[in-house]
Amino acid sequence: MDAPAVQSSEPGSAPDVMPGAGSTGSAGIGAVAPAGDPYRVYLDALTSAESRRTMRGCLDRIARIISGDEEATGSGQPWHLLRYEHTVRIRTILTEQGWSPAYVNKHLVALRRVMREAWRLGQMDADDYQRAADLPTLRHTRLPAGQHVPPEVVGAALAACDDDDSPAGVRDGALLAVLYSTGCRRAEVAALSLADYDVAARSLRVRGKRDKERLVYLTAEAVARTEAWLAVRGRAPGALFSPINKAGRLRAPSGRPAPMTGQAIADIVTRRLAAAGASRRTPHDFRRTFIGELLDAGVDLATTQALVGHASPVTTARYDRRPENRRREAVDRLQMPAARPLRPGAS
Repeated sequence: MDAPAVQSSEPGSAPDVMPGAGSTGSAGIGAVAPAGDPYRVYLDALTSAESRRTMRGCLDRIARIISGDEEATGSGQPWHLLRYEHTVRIRTILTEQGWSPAYVNKHLVALRRVMREAWRLGQMDADDYQRAADLPTLRHTRLPAGQHVPPEVVGAALAACDDDDSPAGVRDGALLAVLYSTGCRRAEVAALSLADYDVAARSLRVRGKRDKERLVYLTAEAVARTEAWLAVRGRAPGALFSPINKAGRLRAPSGRPAPMTGQAIADIVTRRLAAAGASRRTPHDFRRTFIGELLDAGVDLATTQALVGHASPVTTARYDRRPENRRREAVDRLQMPAARPLRPGAS
């Protein structure tokens, strides 16, 4: 088919980027049967519920941007008809949204992957797929987002949990202790089951991105709080951390504690820090703090990388505070001259 003309990328307009988008012909919405929809196949191939949620959002946003339909999703879109000129234009429109380069690049990953599924399903030939997917990522250098969580803030949040004598107070104290002493992602904590906990080894078996397993270890204080929570939760198989209703009862269908969501864990962190009078932090701030504290203590980069489940040591190194501290110490060697007027005739 001929390449469609791109009308505009101004807000409120509907740039004609997706070939056949909005049409009722063979390339329109619904033309691809659900069983052969690359959008659904791609999401089904992801091993993490958090990843599925994230990449579904990326593809749905792309579908809305290029179709001009605020209700559009990526389902049934003619991804298989995309060509290089279309994907280049999509990249430009994404960039013009004012999003960070990292956020744009995440959308480009989703776009490449959904086209790869279209190729795997036999809906695109290899040449068209390779050309359309040949999109350079946006180059950028950014400091890691987030902030350090000082020990006194963690202590105040734990005290706020201890002041709450409900089951939620005990659970949240254990949850904060696990976050602080393992640096786990919020989705990883949400996915923990009782079977993943080994009190003798003080360990948790964590399933990270791409379903990779690793062992993380708890401090003695974190173990004590986890044991206190289990005295409330009980030893029934199921999620390690579970939702609790207003009556103080665990949500446990058929007697099996149900898992929490990553967002629920983020909400707990926000709520407990607010109760402690501290500024807002996120679960990822606990992760950043864990990495920084290990490296400051002299733990080598490879061990730190293994504990937090990074695929590359380069990612772990981005959280290293030591170069920043050395630069600050270098500046501290300068002495600001005293403020005094020049003598007459001096220049």
